Amino acid sequence: PRPGLGWGSNAEGKELELPARAFPLAVLQTENGVLLPSLQYALPFLDLHGTPRLEFHQSVFDELREKLLERVSAIALEGKVEERYKKLEDLLEKSFSLVKMPSIQPVVMCVMKHLPKVPEKKLKLVMADKDLYKACAVEVKRQIWQDNQALFGDEVSPLLKQYILEKENILFSNDISFLQNFFSPSPKTRRQGEVVQKLTQMIGKNVKLYDMVLQFLRTLFLRTRNVHYCTLRAELLMSLHDLEISEICTVDPCHKFTWCLDACIREKFVDNKRARELQGFLDGVKKGQEQVLGDLSMILCDPFAINTLALSTIRHLQDLVGQDTLPRDEAPHTALLLSQHFRTMGWHEVTDDGFVLFPPCKEAELITRFLPLLMSFVVDDHTFTVDQKLPSEEKGPIPYPSAIPEAFTKFLQENRIACEIGLYYILHITKQRNKNAFLRLLPALVETFSDLAFSDIFLHLLTGNLTLLSDEFALEEFCTSLFDGFFLTACSRKENVHRHVLRLLLHLHHKVAPAKLESLQKALEPTKQSGEAVKELYNQLSEKLELRKPSPAEVTETPSMELPLPTVPTPASR
Repeated sequence: PRPGLGWGSNAEGKELELPARAFPLAVLQTENGVLLPSLQYALPFLDLHGTPRLEFHQSVFDELREKLLERVSAIALEGKVEERYKKLEDLLEKSFSLVKMPSIQPVVMCVMKHLPKVPEKKLKLVMADKDLYKACAVEVKRQIWQDNQALFGDEVSPLLKQYILEKENILFSNDISFLQNFFSPSPKTRRQGEVVQKLTQMIGKNVKLYDMVLQFLRTLFLRTRNVHYCTLRAELLMSLHDLEISEICTVDPCHKFTWCLDACIREKFVDNKRARELQGFLDGVKKGQEQVLGDLSMILCDPFAINTLALSTIRHLQDLVGQDTLPRDEAPHTALLLSQHFRTMGWHEVTDDGFVLFPPCKEAELITRFLPLLMSFVVDDHTFTVDQKLPSEEKGPIPYPSAIPEAFTKFLQENRIACEIGLYYILHITKQRNKNAFLRLLPALVETFSDLAFSDIFLHLLTGNLTLLSDEFALEEFCTSLFDGFFLTACSRKENVHRHVLRLLLHLHHKVAPAKLESLQKALEPTKQSGEAVKELYNQLSEKLELRKPSPAEVTETPSMELPLPTVPTPASR
């Protein structure tokens, strides 16, 4: 035969030439295939069904890879620590050269995932390649992040922005209700949020990464004064507490304080025992521990903590009125106020260089002057209510008090704690549908400490509670006091107030008198400088008001009941 050709014969006995390479291909398949005797007959059977050999070998490869992944995970758990990590390191050394091969990459990543310390050289190679960095497990990323704060910051920053946006979306939601508001979700529910869970996973048990996140939160809080970062600081710590990450919880000096406060927030009340316990934590902070004081201040600046403390204070005041007792005679209540005062003090302590402790303000005035002032408002309400229930012949002509004590206005303007408690008292009387008390104290809200009365959280709660007074919106006096005397005083300089007013009108516009509604629509018209959110809300309100306008009445002539006289021709016309 000629070189390179083999001989054969067909059915007619003629010579049949076959390529010489057909034999090396068969050898290649035999030598590199799955060498199992049972497959000698199974593979031709698959051929008959049109199943490609590639598909068969790929399925075998995938199965072997899964077994290998299981084995790697098993090695990470069996034997002595040194031996198991030595095996994994050897396996990584042999397989890392194939890390960019998609079919082998999962195995290499699995080996790296189970190594507590991946060699620095390999970590740098992973970090330098975007695809490898994206593919590696979070356990490997933690080892990269702990020595690269900038890269970790790039990962965390979008999550922090998302968290703030989620909080703001709740505060500006068009669904206004006094039953469901910003503070309705329980602490445990809030900790199941996407951002908190992702941050918890990214941190794991790594104290260094936890400290980095806290530093990010401190810096952002200092820069923006946004209290939602304080909420995240507390939620993150309690999320790690839920997972029993003792490596972090035991080294965070705020852990027990946050745990105790979290229990109070969950129960929506601070009792005397817990008030003393919280005060004990604060008293235990030694001089020179400014960092701890700063972190405690952040935790107490959490709106959920403020909400719980303020509501507990109002409830405590009501109890004192019933007991004919003054606040200065109740020590646990003083402890509660000191806790709130510490939060206020913390707000002023934060500086660009860190946290500096200043001497506290005069808390005695709060207890001896401001709280009794609030109690006098409660007494006024009780007196007026009893008077209204007296028979007509015994009832004296006693109108509801309308004057605001000058001291009350001054406290709201100059003292943050007094302002917080005063605002929550106004929310309390609004929720009780106490229109008289609300209109009496409303003018004091125009000028408050740091414009707290125009903060998003207060306006969110106020608009929700005002739905309980929806019938009062038909009255000119009520709308003038609320809108002209309060809301519109700040709309032009504070866009958030503009948004909250539009939210309220979207919900209650059908209750407002048409003439007043028309004037409000003109007053709330967005300017060129207004943001898109304000314009969108205003357009929604305009559309709703347009739909409410009655359609033009069709002018129809009333048919005459008299029959027309017949035309009689005149003599001239004849």
